[in-house]
Amino acid sequence: MDFGKQPKRISRTPKYFLMSVLTALGLLMATTAQADVRPKMQADVELTKVGTYETGVFGGSAAEILAYDETTQRLFVQNAATATIDIIDIGDAANPSLVAAVDPGGQPTNVDAHDGVVAVTVEGATRQEPGSVVFLDADGQLLNQVTVGPRPDMLVFSPNGQWLLTANEGLPNDDYTVDPEGSVSIIDMRPGVDRITDADVRTAGLQAYNNATLDPSVRIFGANNPSVAQDLEPEHIAISHNSRTAWVSFQENNAIGVIDIRKAEVTSIVGLGFKDHSLPGNGLDASNRDGAINIQNWPVLGMYQPDAITAYRTKGKSYIVTANEGDARDYDGFSEETRVGDLVLDPVAYPDAATLQLDENLGRLKTTTATGDSDGDGDVDQLYAYGARSFSIRSSSGELVFDSGDDFEQITAAQLPDNFNSTDDENDTFDGRSDDKGPEPEYVVVGKVAGDSYAFIGLERIGGIMVYNITDPANAVFVDYLNTRDFAGDPEVGGAGDLSPEGLKFIKADDSPTGKALLVVGFEVSGTVGIFEINKI
Repeated sequence: MDFGKQPKRISRTPKYFLMSVLTALGLLMATTAQADVRPKMQADVELTKVGTYETGVFGGSAAEILAYDETTQRLFVQNAATATIDIIDIGDAANPSLVAAVDPGGQPTNVDAHDGVVAVTVEGATRQEPGSVVFLDADGQLLNQVTVGPRPDMLVFSPNGQWLLTANEGLPNDDYTVDPEGSVSIIDMRPGVDRITDADVRTAGLQAYNNATLDPSVRIFGANNPSVAQDLEPEHIAISHNSRTAWVSFQENNAIGVIDIRKAEVTSIVGLGFKDHSLPGNGLDASNRDGAINIQNWPVLGMYQPDAITAYRTKGKSYIVTANEGDARDYDGFSEETRVGDLVLDPVAYPDAATLQLDENLGRLKTTTATGDSDGDGDVDQLYAYGARSFSIRSSSGELVFDSGDDFEQITAAQLPDNFNSTDDENDTFDGRSDDKGPEPEYVVVGKVAGDSYAFIGLERIGGIMVYNITDPANAVFVDYLNTRDFAGDPEVGGAGDLSPEGLKFIKADDSPTGKALLVVGFEVSGTVGIFEINKI
């Protein structure tokens, strides 16, 4: 098979022919530890691993989100296992070394850096209480601290450094009896990091939408009849090139908010719609009980539900790029999560319900009880899946420009047929995540290499990084996939390589210690930090 001459998706064939092709590929491309068997859709760039930092902590979220200071050539890594920010010197990228582990005064949830200033979000005493942003210098010395909203989950400096934004998730407690409002805090950095106070923190709240008519694809569904402001949970923020506009993802709600930064105002809430998995090119493997790779179309709509989002500019226009991970609400006091096999399906919408609900078909697929009964008669008129198993490119106002369809499952099936849809903390788990969110795209960053724009997407479960050329947003092209996981090793003793990419950081060539563009990845489960050169080929 000549992958170099294929269109942007590896396969659009019927499932039975696809299985025969994948079987042949499995014989030809049997994967060994960290085997580099990467079919190229377009000779463009590839990732090459040049260095690794190991915390030695398995399964403790010891390497999550990363920031970088080009002046000192240091990484700042959120380490949830020790509740520290780990400062790592990558001046010698092949031999990264720990400089210090800094206690920010609480559990850190995110980190970013700009012009020698490191900012860290820290949870409050509970996730329902206000959190804070702690400012450090590149040596880890405390500079300042300000208060932000409940459970700040992410923060990002604007490109011009004048603003720092935090996504305050406002999570409910486990009983779902306390549910604070979500918000975005906007910190004015212009007075200087040592002089800013709580008075320089403004809140872009969501109360204005409590009585608004929202797009039907925006999910407002928490327990106890929450207001819109309570139910929306800001997850991740992207900022425009001119530092004027921000976009915030509301993951569980399947929506994005648009923010005027200077006004500290949420100007619109955009429903993301749904992905039709019955259409060609939008297939998914829906069962972990069929013992096979079975990517096909099903009468299911996917809720995009992006986790990480980012923004870039090409050909004079701004675009939003989303990693469509998906997420369910599952608390002691409220849970929407169930399986298709446990639902009562509407007999008109699903006359073949008995067949669809078999475990080897849709019966095992995780779905929601909160969405789908459109006529209120107690049965389900439309099935929904969490996430879209893809990445998307949208216009600055939220219209869908490109979606990668079922690329991620097709590509991983071709390259890693013996470990397709594996989970992230155990080996020998073939097909184990098919009933959930498949490869689970978690994080995305965009960077320019030799004049072209590239999206780098981390797959949380099977692992690895997908690379797409997105210079032409409507015609994004897959160019590389690298997975540095060892499927023959023992994860718990650090013998399985890099597991579960959680945070990605692009470092442009001018700021890189190697003189080449780098992608740095925090691997949550293995507790490792991987440093990859991005080579134009």
